[in-house]
Formats: sequence, structure tokens, C-alpha cells
Amino acid sequence: MLDQDTRNKVVADLINVYNTRKALPLLTQTYPSIGLDDAYAIQEAFVAHMVANGRTVRGYKVGLTSKAMQEMSGSTEPDFSAMTDDLFLPEDMPIEHQRFFRPLIEIEIAFVMKSTLKGPGVLPVDVLRATDFVLPAIEVVDFRVGPAPGMTVIDTVADLAACGAAVLGANPCRLADFDLRRVRGQMIVNGKVEQEGLASAVLGNPVTSVAWLANKLGEFGITFEPGHTILTGSFVRAMPVKAGDEVIARFDSGLGDVLTSFV
Repeated sequence: MLDQDTRNKVVADLINVYNTRKALPLLTQTYPSIGLDDAYAIQEAFVAHMVANGRTVRGYKVGLTSKAMQEMSGSTEPDFSAMTDDLFLPEDMPIEHQRFFRPLIEIEIAFVMKSTLKGPGVLPVDVLRATDFVLPAIEVVDFRVGPAPGMTVIDTVADLAACGAAVLGANPCRLADFDLRRVRGQMIVNGKVEQEGLASAVLGNPVTSVAWLANKLGEFGITFEPGHTILTGSFVRAMPVKAGDEVIARFDSGLGDVLTSFV
């Protein structure tokens, strides 16, 4: 475990990455004694800094929702991060590639809450009752720490769970209208289908992902509020993206498309 002065230094270094445009080396290599509790404390302080400078928390993201990704990162459960308002970008508007460090793209389903939800004890049925609607989404994964061989969940947790941004579609769908587990999504880059998969790859059902996060955040005294947007995790492999790429996340079951491009 790190002492508070070291945690504060890591937070300051993360903030400074936006000025230097140079990602930090892996925290687990720089600070061999760092633990997961340190990583979440660093993330919390990082988010608090952004809020103190005018940002607002608009939602949360869940990552590492597949067993393969958990095993790769040395984790036994998903990870998560708060998302501030500046991380939500408009649909179908060009994004400057240079705002990111090493961006990857994922497709997933976002939940928008209509009522409060707080763990512990949240069940999937509680998520169904508390959800207003779901939206198609593209997440831009990005790294202020690493990436490099040996990266673990501790590195990503401290780094906002590797969140760079999210682009939400504008086609709201009610959960009662379809079986979310059977939704198929495609990642289309420059007109070519690069990845596709089923939403059931996300912990069996993205609803389970939201319930898990509500319970996990309940341990920190955090509540989902009406209007909060929850990114539930990708059900396809993340892919790198470069300037000039056009990306479409295409879903069946009426969810439709969400489009973005990088310039």
C-alpha cells in the first residue's frame, strides 16, 4: 500500500499527462507496493480534481466484463470508473484524434437511469425497474498509464479504468421491448465489419453489469442518480483507431446505429 504523499504524487502526475502528452510508465512497475485500494483512491482523487475544476459526474463505466479480459489483467472481477461530462461526446461529429493518447474503440450498450439505485443488494430486476432506456454506444478506450507488457487491473483502475470518451446514440429503447441478451452488435470501421458479438458476452447480460456496479459503488456510498449514464462493457474486442477512420456501432433489435469519426 502507498502512503498518502505517494498517492498525491501519482494524481498530480496523471493530471500533468494532459500537459506533457506523454503517458506514465506502469504504476505497478514504478510503485511495486501499490494495491487495488490505492488505485481506486487515486482514481477518486483524480475525478475529484476534475469536479473541483468545473466538471460534473454524469455516469460510470464498467470494464473487464469478460473472463478473458479479467484473466489477462490478473483480475477476478470487472473494474469501473466515474465519467465526467467532458467524456461524453456528440454523435456523428468529428473527434480530434490528438485529444487521446493511444485510443481504442469498443461497442456497447449504455443504460440511462430514471430513478436512484444504490447497493448493496441490487438485483437485475431492480435495474430493470430503475432504467429509463438504453442506447447504442461507442467507447473510446484510452491510456494515461501505459499500456505496456505487464499491465494489470491496478494500472487501469487508477487511470479511470482506461476510459477516454463515449459517444452515445440518439435512439432510446425500453428494456421491456426486447431481450437484451440476444442483441447482436457490429463494429464497422471504414465500411468493413471488423468485430461482432452478442450482448450476452457482458457478464451474461448487460443488466447484470449494472447491478454489479450499483452494488460495488454502494461500498463507497455512491448512488446512481436519475439521468446517470452507465456504460456496461464491450462485447467485442477493442481495436485501435487512427485519424481518418469512420466508426459505426450497429445493433439489431431496434437499437440501430451510432456513428463517429476521427480527424
